[in-house]
Amino acid sequence: MKKARLLAIGDDVCDKYLSRGKMYPGGQAVNTCAYAVMNGVEAAFLGKFGSDEVAQCLKDTLDALGIDRSRCRSFEGENGFACVTLAGSDRVFIGSNKGGVAAVNPYGFTQEDLDYIKGFDLVYSDLNAYVEDDLPLIASAGVPIAYDFSLRWTDEYLARICPHIQVALLSCAHLDKEAREREMKKAASYGVPLVLGTIGEEGSWLLYRDRFYYAPAVLSDDVFDTMGAGDSYFATFLSCLLKQGLGGERFPDGGEDRSETLVEAMREGAAFAAKVCGMEGAFGYGVPIAGRIIDNRN
Repeated sequence: MKKARLLAIGDDVCDKYLSRGKMYPGGQAVNTCAYAVMNGVEAAFLGKFGSDEVAQCLKDTLDALGIDRSRCRSFEGENGFACVTLAGSDRVFIGSNKGGVAAVNPYGFTQEDLDYIKGFDLVYSDLNAYVEDDLPLIASAGVPIAYDFSLRWTDEYLARICPHIQVALLSCAHLDKEAREREMKKAASYGVPLVLGTIGEEGSWLLYRDRFYYAPAVLSDDVFDTMGAGDSYFATFLSCLLKQGLGGERFPDGGEDRSETLVEAMREGAAFAAKVCGMEGAFGYGVPIAGRIIDNRN
């Protein structure tokens, strides 16, 4: 059986932990690739690298994990990075370079890129990917798209993105039940078949075929660092579906009622996220901090 393949298009950053003197590879798209590989799915990354030590750290890590980066763009200048400290085991972002080269250089997708995209079962992207203008073109490749809205969406943003995607993730811990269901239904109203709403330690909800399904969170016994917890949940959820053969034209359900499979994928996502909370950074691979430090607290 052919191994399921996921392509993440988007952000690659290093998280510089001032409290440890280390930086760790990350960014939602890179994290998704790493967690997909950990879950037995073949992953590739398409993003934008700078020309500094941060970019090299990311390239080295992707290579070590066997994640293809052959279609990535490279630009002269700083790679994206964020500066982080810890409050207990919770990450606290204290500054960044606002995406570095990724924020000011377009992807410039080509027909060769679209042909490459067609070789995957699922495309992942997110609101930090600077991909909004390119999404209709990416969708034209005919590969289903999963999109992480994090907690920063608006009605206008949903209207812009949702017509092109098949699964949406909304981080809803800041919303009450009524508001969460309202926002999830908004995304579904654009034809999105799967809408996930995560609520942190309270678990997650899925809107599928006009019904809500719940899965509880799994609390870690040894929380070291919560970086990547949400990304690991979503990546595992997607990986579970791909390993069930629900990719490409069969995504998300192949025409059958897959509610039991979907809830099981939610449970597996919660269990894997709990394990990730015991890792340094998003998924390890820390190296000494290089480059600038930005602290917006000063």
